Amino acid sequence: MGDYDEDTAFLGQTGPYFWATFFLLNTVFVSTGFNGLYIVFAGAAPKHHCLIPDVNLTEEWKNTIIPIRLVNGEEVQSQCSRYKDINITELEQEGCLDGWSYSKEIYQSTIVTEWDLVCDNQWKVPFASSTLFVGYLVGSLISGQLSDRFGRKKVVFISLGAQCLAVLLQSFSHSWRMFCIMFLFVGASQISIYISAFVLGTEVLSKTMRVLFTTLGAFLFYCIGYMTLPWIAYGIRDWRTLLAVLSTTSVVYIPLWWFIPESPRWLITQGRVEEAEVIIREAARKNKVEAPSIIFKESDVRILEAMPSTKRYTMLDVLKSRNLRCITLMCLLLWMAINIGYFGLSLNTSNLSGNPFMNCFLSATTEVPAYVVSTWLLGKCPRRALLSSFLIIGGGVLLLIQFIPDTLQYIALALEMTGKFGFTMAFSIVYIYTAELYPTVLRNVGMGMCSSAARIGSITAPYVIYLGTYNKVLPYILMGSLTIASSVVNFFLPETLHKDLPETVEQMQECRGCVFFT
Repeated sequence: MGDYDEDTAFLGQTGPYFWATFFLLNTVFVSTGFNGLYIVFAGAAPKHHCLIPDVNLTEEWKNTIIPIRLVNGEEVQSQCSRYKDINITELEQEGCLDGWSYSKEIYQSTIVTEWDLVCDNQWKVPFASSTLFVGYLVGSLISGQLSDRFGRKKVVFISLGAQCLAVLLQSFSHSWRMFCIMFLFVGASQISIYISAFVLGTEVLSKTMRVLFTTLGAFLFYCIGYMTLPWIAYGIRDWRTLLAVLSTTSVVYIPLWWFIPESPRWLITQGRVEEAEVIIREAARKNKVEAPSIIFKESDVRILEAMPSTKRYTMLDVLKSRNLRCITLMCLLLWMAINIGYFGLSLNTSNLSGNPFMNCFLSATTEVPAYVVSTWLLGKCPRRALLSSFLIIGGGVLLLIQFIPDTLQYIALALEMTGKFGFTMAFSIVYIYTAELYPTVLRNVGMGMCSSAARIGSITAPYVIYLGTYNKVLPYILMGSLTIASSVVNFFLPETLHKDLPETVEQMQECRGCVFFT
């Protein structure tokens, strides 16, 4: 951005202005935490069996009409069939012609109980989950263009309003189709909040605060929202009421409009230098430093205003270089595998043994030390070895879980949380590692392609978990094998620790695995 950092150096690296902006922007990420995974509770499937019409049968006779099946060595009532007639020798079975009876031990109502998304309609739950991530894909593609045109701050708050409205309308869904359509808008607005707030923070904060914001702040505040979600769901067992309450939380962000500034960097590129100066002078007043009479030199302003007219690179430029193709293919595989594992384990918490609310809370809690440790290790350890190590931990644990007997549920839960820790570590490392691999001229394009691959991975994750309805070890085998394979691929990427960021394609390091990918 020209000499922007030099022109605003008088503000210092910390101070009340930067700390206030840091915390206020990070509070926005809390909403993405508890609005991103409420499908875990809204889409949970309680224990159920065929509904037996009330024809003066005793409870014992009603239970006799439900066939008993052997599942994982345990006798359970059939969920999708019943006996036609218990008075004949041949016990012929039929489907649940009169609907289902659902347990209300944990949930009063979910979309599963509302629209009978069980048995032949069971696929509709992972489909609904995927529509959220399809929304992520759409939102990630358009949010950058919207914030470049209308401003980072406007897009953040418009997206917050859109998320509030979408979740509220979703709580009034009269059908599964409407639920899915609104989930698409929830995903698009949510990722738009995240990306726009992330960009705004990197452009408004000082260099020192920027590092803390991008490596730790945004992730930890997301975790706060994620950890809050199961407690809200614990107090509200009805899915419609839960979504209505979650939607209203966006209202608390309205006052922040008057406290969070627009990006001065973006204002300058739009020729609105006077507005940018007003923001910087206000920052100087809050930091108790004196601003110079002229903050932005005329020559620097011309450079900043001319930047949008420089050459814009596209995905086609990635295909022109053999080395770039190699690195990109490996990064796409890494991002996809990590997102399948991360969201697969996040969505699977309601299927684990034990209390689903506590399982979700534990899953969220494991992310806090993961982000803290990864931030510390990134300053000391090689990226390639670090990323592969945690991919092996995450994938290895998933492959090991299938050998744990059902009687040792707590060990299986501990292993699953260990896997979540590994995937979260990998999730935070791959962001910085990928940004360091690509040259400046292609960094946005490369990160955008990887983000799209991540969205494809998250769209796939619900269906990977759905395989557990056929065999409960299948999701673990698939996610574990894919993760281990990606850890091996990662070893062929170049190391970036203590290396200068490449500015051009020619300055990029050579990939050692091109022979396998070209």
